[in-house]
Amino acid sequence: MNKFLYYSHLDTRGSVAMFFLRLVAGTAFIFHGWTKIQEPFTWLGADAPIPGFFQALAALSEFGGGIAWIIGLLTPLASLGMLITMSVAVSFHASHGDPFIGHGASFEPALGYAAVSFLLLMVGPGRFAFDAVLFGSKIKNQ
Repeated sequence: MNKFLYYSHLDTRGSVAMFFLRLVAGTAFIFHGWTKIQEPFTWLGADAPIPGFFQALAALSEFGGGIAWIIGLLTPLASLGMLITMSVAVSFHASHGDPFIGHGASFEPALGYAAVSFLLLMVGPGRFAFDAVLFGSKIKNQ
């Protein structure tokens, strides 16, 4: 389980890059999730086709996941939640005929964030993360 929670193969240069990516993308997700977390079960509106429980999961994955990315805590778990959320967003926009890149609604941002989520899920947060402190030494001792 520890190997899922922290990967230790990035060098210092790669870890700095992952820290920068986590900081920028995490901050963006906190802002994206802020309005949703205010009304987690109803942020899509009263007549939304998505149940309130799933709206709350999306709000939590964006707001809480953004915080987790910034500090590098439970990064793979947060990344999995964000990847699922962004995959649903891509599917929603694509099924409504929104273009990949366009003025107004498009699925470009959601796909870009899905790519960031996938990268962090597969590569991990790097050395400059709480995950490294909490789980890194346990992996080295295995």
